Amino acid sequence: MDGQGGQVLAFAFDPRTMKVGSLPGAAPGKALLLPLREGATFSFVDSDLIYGTSEPDTLTIMSYRFSTGISTPVIDTRTCGLQPQLGSGPSVVSDDDVRTSLDDQRFSISEGGKKSGEHMFVVVYDRKLGCRWYNTQTGQIGGQWGPKGIATTTSPYLIRHAYLSRNGRYVVIFVNYFGWYVWDLYSLNVTACPLHREGNECAGYKTVGYKTLINGPAITGDMQIAKRPLGSIGEITQLGLPVAFEWGQVQHFSWNNVNIHDSSPVCGSTYDYEGDPSIDEPFAGEIFCAESDGLGNTIWRFAHNRALWVGPFFQTQPLGSVSRNGRFYLFTSTWDGLLGKEANGTPLSDVFIVKLD
Repeated sequence: MDGQGGQVLAFAFDPRTMKVGSLPGAAPGKALLLPLREGATFSFVDSDLIYGTSEPDTLTIMSYRFSTGISTPVIDTRTCGLQPQLGSGPSVVSDDDVRTSLDDQRFSISEGGKKSGEHMFVVVYDRKLGCRWYNTQTGQIGGQWGPKGIATTTSPYLIRHAYLSRNGRYVVIFVNYFGWYVWDLYSLNVTACPLHREGNECAGYKTVGYKTLINGPAITGDMQIAKRPLGSIGEITQLGLPVAFEWGQVQHFSWNNVNIHDSSPVCGSTYDYEGDPSIDEPFAGEIFCAESDGLGNTIWRFAHNRALWVGPFFQTQPLGSVSRNGRFYLFTSTWDGLLGKEANGTPLSDVFIVKLD
C-alpha cells in the first residue's frame, strides 16, 4: 500500500486468520518501508519480488526482493534509444506505472514529462528482445524489436497512464479528457477509443487483463460492465444482467487474478462521485465481483465499502485490489467519515480486507 508522500509500505498477511502483521526488517507492529515509489507491482511468478521505480531516477525499473532487502535494476530506459533522447531532472520523470506480463518477461512504463498527463513515451522492455518505444508526440515507434516507423494514429497526445496487457502484446494508453488508445506491440497499429464517440462505450474506469479490457461505460446504466478484446475493441460483451440504475455511482475495477483465458471474475467497488452517503439501491457503495467467463451473468456482492468520497482527496475513494488468487479484496475507505481528519483537515482513510470465498 502507499503511505504519505508516495511511500510504499508492506505488511505481512495471514489468510487463515485475516490478521495483518509486520514483515522481517520492520519494527514490531509497523510496516516495512520499501525503497520504491507508489505504483509498484508484485511479480506474478515470484512472491518474493516486487517491481517499481525509486528516487531519484524514476526512469529505471527496479526489482526489490523481500527476503534479502536488495534492490536490483531491471532496465535503465535511457539506454533504450528513445528519440529524442531523454535528459534528467525534475521535469523528466516516469509515471511510476510499471506493469509486467504474466510471465514477468516484459515490462512497460510511461515517461518523459514532469507529471502524469504530460508524458510522451511508452517504453516496453523484454528481457530477451530488449526495448521497444512509442513517442506519442511525434508518432514514431522504434526500438530493438518489432516494426519501426510511424504509428497509424498520428495525432499527438500526452499520456496519463500506460498499462501492459498480461500477455505482453498490447499497451493501453490512458489520455486525460480523451479516452484511451491501444498499441499492438507487434505492429505500428495504434487504435483510438475516444470517450464521446457514440456507441463505442469507452468511458469509465478500466482494468486490463490478459488480452482484454473491462470498463464501466455507464451507457445502459451505472452498473454496466463491458468487456472487449484488445485486438478488436469494437467487439463488446456485456457482463452481468442489465441493471438500468442511474444513481451517480462509478466503478473501480481490479483484475490481478486474471488468467490466460481472461475468465477469472473481475472485482471492484462502487461509490457516489458527488459524495452522497445514501445507500438506497442495490450495488450502491459495494464491493463486488462479476463473472467474466461467458458461461453466466453472475455478480457477487460481498460488502458495503462505506467510503465517503471527499474531493479532491483521491484516497477517500474505495480504491481496491483483488489478490492474485482471487480470494481477498483490499480497499481504502473513510468508513463513513468516522476515521476523522488529519491536523491539516485531510480526511483519514484506512485499509480494509474482504474475504471473497
